[in-house]
Amino acid sequence: MAEPISQVVASMPRARFVALMALFLGPAVAVYTLFSIYPLIATMGLSTYTTDNAGVYSFVGLSNFVTLFTDSLWSQPFWNAAKNNLIFFIVHMLAQNPIGIALAGLLSLPGLKLKGLYRTIIFLPTMLSVVIVGLAWNLILSPLWGVAEGALKAVGLGSLFAPWLGLPSTALVTLALISVWQFVGIPLMLIYAALLNIPDELVDAARVDGLGHLRIFLHIKLPLVLPTIGLISVLTFVGNFNAFDLIYSVKGALAGPNFASDILGTFFYRTFFGNQLQLGNPTMGAAVATVMFFIILVGVCLYLFIVQRRLRRYSF
Repeated sequence: MAEPISQVVASMPRARFVALMALFLGPAVAVYTLFSIYPLIATMGLSTYTTDNAGVYSFVGLSNFVTLFTDSLWSQPFWNAAKNNLIFFIVHMLAQNPIGIALAGLLSLPGLKLKGLYRTIIFLPTMLSVVIVGLAWNLILSPLWGVAEGALKAVGLGSLFAPWLGLPSTALVTLALISVWQFVGIPLMLIYAALLNIPDELVDAARVDGLGHLRIFLHIKLPLVLPTIGLISVLTFVGNFNAFDLIYSVKGALAGPNFASDILGTFFYRTFFGNQLQLGNPTMGAAVATVMFFIILVGVCLYLFIVQRRLRRYSF
């Protein structure tokens, strides 16, 4: 009988174990350190410096962060971008994830035909370039040559049409809904995979007790996939607070109109690289990037130490 792997590892000489770990994990750790850890540390270090007109760097400690949070020249656009980013995230949480869960529940119904076709159609936008998606929706919603107005008029809802991407009150939510349309396939596939792992005996027993499809999903299937829903939520949080490409492809670096769709990603881009009359400031840009990192870090830690712990208690 073959010896268990754990016993083989335990009896292995320490030098050989370390050599094997270095052989298999070394390249991955080296690449991750070079392209992730080092740039992160270098960015944090850069955020503690400032430059003069001659390009000479001077150490200033946390002064850049004090300026970012207190100086009206920097704090006003920063807090506006942070508020917009929060709204962007909330729209995804209230629209993308519930829609993905509902679609996964429908696709998991027994006897449903053409499941593969439906999954492909829903997931297809996820594989498209964000630039293509932004350009396409910019053309669709254009009040000059877009087809959205004509489509609404065809079903008697023409009075509801407005230049949603051009109004400060609706631009951000419209962009968030475009992002929801593109990425709803991700929570759909993750929840669908989790639903497929639910033992058939539980569903069959509930069906014998007289429960319908809706009650089975709400009272049996949904509680069992709560850990997956929590994972999707934290992935949504990380992805939304790293968002940049859709806003940039549709509204540009200024994230108009009047910075109504400005989020932390576009604010960082303008700060670091500059735009039009705004000169780039690498040290302040590094400070913005550092703040973005800590926002994401705090959100992930809250999930790991609060939400995930409660989900584990619930599962036991």
